[in-house]
Amino acid sequence: MDRFDAMQAFARVVEAGSFTKAAHTLHMSRTTVTQLVQQLEARLRVRLLNRTTRRLHLTADGAAYYERVVRLLADLHDAETSLSAASAVPRGRLRVDVPSPLARTVLIPALPAFHARYPDIQLDMGVSDRKVDMVGEGVDCVLRGGAITDPSLIARHVGDLQLQVFAAPAYLQRAGTPLHPQALEKTHHRIVGFLWERTGRPLPYALRRGSERVRVEGRYVCAVDDGNAYVAAGLAGMGILCLPDYLSAPLRASGELVPLFEDWHFDPLPLYLAYPPNRHVSAKLRVFMDWVVELMARHAPLTGTART
Repeated sequence: MDRFDAMQAFARVVEAGSFTKAAHTLHMSRTTVTQLVQQLEARLRVRLLNRTTRRLHLTADGAAYYERVVRLLADLHDAETSLSAASAVPRGRLRVDVPSPLARTVLIPALPAFHARYPDIQLDMGVSDRKVDMVGEGVDCVLRGGAITDPSLIARHVGDLQLQVFAAPAYLQRAGTPLHPQALEKTHHRIVGFLWERTGRPLPYALRRGSERVRVEGRYVCAVDDGNAYVAAGLAGMGILCLPDYLSAPLRASGELVPLFEDWHFDPLPLYLAYPPNRHVSAKLRVFMDWVVELMARHAPLTGTART
């Protein structure tokens, strides 16, 4: 038994919550991972995990051992990194997940410069607006708008999105131009709905003008759960939509979208990079996060006023 492989397998099983998911992220067979954990238990002469048909549970000994294993694996990685000249250059496979519009308009266009700077990093970029099982899917970090509600993740505030309300000219020609946000409530006007992962329903618009505050639910005939589809629905005239500056600026300049309620404002929407606390922040992950911070400083700078 390779003790390092066994400890790594045990830690990943705990984090993933199953032998199958751990095996996938370690690129091993489920049988191999199971055998490694069993051999580790035999060597230690204690049971580390209680196994049922549905779930795995750490024993008291397993919980104490897991905390030490995580620290030991991180220390070992640090030692190897500090002693290896080759590892001074960030390298290896990095798995991230980012919102689809941000990937299309900001991150992917900037990737050639990132690759030129770090040619040995292989970037696997999941492009979605769904909630990701970071440990189970082996994802190193995610970039998300809005508060990070999972207390098990470490979140780094990297930007603030400035939001505004827009509509396509075709929509305004058909439905007329609403002059007040409350015109979106209980009238013929429609919004494009965005189905947020946490609620499964569109969030209301919360706008302010001086001391005046309004909260508009709006009604929709089309709701989607993908940012690019959301923009496409708005451009097709399916309803009024809310977009951040980085996404709306070119569409506004081309006349494809018209701003509404320009004297009303949203609170900025914070952007966060999040990663599991037990995931070692490798050189490749650190430089990727720093690169994202650089990009957001240009496209969604921190304002200090975002509410989470």
